[in-house]
Amino acid sequence: MAAPSLQSFCLPWLLLVLLFMALFASASALPKTIPRLGVLRGELNPEKSEAALASEDLETYYYDQTLDHFNYKPESYAIFKQRYMVSYKHWHGAHVAAPIFAYLGEESSVDDDVKGIGFLSDNAARFGALIVYIEHRYYGKSVPFGGFQNETLKNATERGYFNSAQALADYAEVLTYLKQKLSAEASPIIVIGGSYGGMLASWFRLKYPHIALGALASSAPILYFDGVTPAEAYYDVVTKDFRETSESCYNTIKMSWSEIDRVAAKQDGLSILSKKFKACKPLDSASALKNYLDNMYTGAAQYDRPPRYPVTVVCSGIDGETTEGSDLLDKIAAGMFAYRGEKDCYQLQDFFPSETRLGWNWQVCSDIVIPIGVGNDTMFPPSPFNMTDNTEYCKEKYGVTPRPHWVTTYYGGQNIKQVLRRFASNIIFSNGLRDPYSSGGVLEDISHTVVAVSTKQGSHCLDILPARKEEDPEWLVMQRNIELEIINGWILKYYEDLLKELERN
Repeated sequence: MAAPSLQSFCLPWLLLVLLFMALFASASALPKTIPRLGVLRGELNPEKSEAALASEDLETYYYDQTLDHFNYKPESYAIFKQRYMVSYKHWHGAHVAAPIFAYLGEESSVDDDVKGIGFLSDNAARFGALIVYIEHRYYGKSVPFGGFQNETLKNATERGYFNSAQALADYAEVLTYLKQKLSAEASPIIVIGGSYGGMLASWFRLKYPHIALGALASSAPILYFDGVTPAEAYYDVVTKDFRETSESCYNTIKMSWSEIDRVAAKQDGLSILSKKFKACKPLDSASALKNYLDNMYTGAAQYDRPPRYPVTVVCSGIDGETTEGSDLLDKIAAGMFAYRGEKDCYQLQDFFPSETRLGWNWQVCSDIVIPIGVGNDTMFPPSPFNMTDNTEYCKEKYGVTPRPHWVTTYYGGQNIKQVLRRFASNIIFSNGLRDPYSSGGVLEDISHTVVAVSTKQGSHCLDILPARKEEDPEWLVMQRNIELEIINGWILKYYEDLLKELERN
């Protein structure tokens, strides 16, 4: 059935919208006084229970997605099945133009998004919103060419369709189709995303403003490209997080790298390290251990969220009474055991890369070139970002030359404040300042509709994770409430404009 045009809306419909606006304003408006506020890491992510997931009544669909949105060669018209999930549970319906909350998937399966993201399900009822989760192409079950990511990534032609611009066009097609299917052309869409997905959400609002009314971009480092942000900024924040937590912990970590190399240089050094760190399989190099610890420290800082606060956990192990009198590496091992939990052994070498790791490795070698290096004044060994070395790696692994200027050319980045001030609207950039990626985020208001909402103690994507009433601190409750109040304002303004349009016609 064809959706009605604005001109064909009758008076009863107009009255319903007016009624809905009244209900929406009273139910959704936030109190004036606040009551109290990748890639997502599985072991730190407060996942929803199976019962909670079932209560959301999510239905799974597959859209016949266009392989190549930007060419007209015969092979461009091939399709693949793109997975998306919808919950109608709280939706007030198309007849009152009730809003749609759409989560734009990042570098993981949509199953992970549904389990790990709480912002949509936590707030859909107060907005009467439809919930939509869309899986990013080449992840989960949305993989072209047979559905096996690891096989597709080996083929130069097949992986060539794997980029952010194609992903945004995918989301545009799915959302346009869904509105048509539901006769919901008048329903405003708010897109939401975290980390890389947050970048996609902000870029979607810029590229497809006729589809999305607004965007919540959580922990979106859109400025970590093409020299806009110093390459060393990420590790500077990691170091700051640890140093503020414990000066002695910071110093122990800083001294440990040379000690690992010293022990590894002994005749049985790798065996000593394997035993000290309880490796499940003997270490084949000191670099393997150092890479593992590097990932642990950066992960702890990036996801340093309550109530566990991983940086504090690591440092409590390193500084703990049980390590007093122990050698330097015993303290480091104690910090690792505290963070990972006591186990018989630890997998210190990545023998089976995850789907996220495989896919992201390709993306950062093609269009998402994030230049991260380590400067001289951190707790890590200096390792400046070298574009030449990065290019050689990508050419050897994939036969492609990265395009470090593409993101700033296609989406913007240089002089971003002036650009966003002139041409953008209705975007929230939210960040937690303990998140190393916040160094590449938008941290100040650009205009009255392109705004930054930051928290000093916040971490990566914390604001869009499931709310926990008994554990969430006041500043996190406040951050979420500010975001909701802004979104509420966008939607009410949209309804006012819609009513004026209806009255004119």
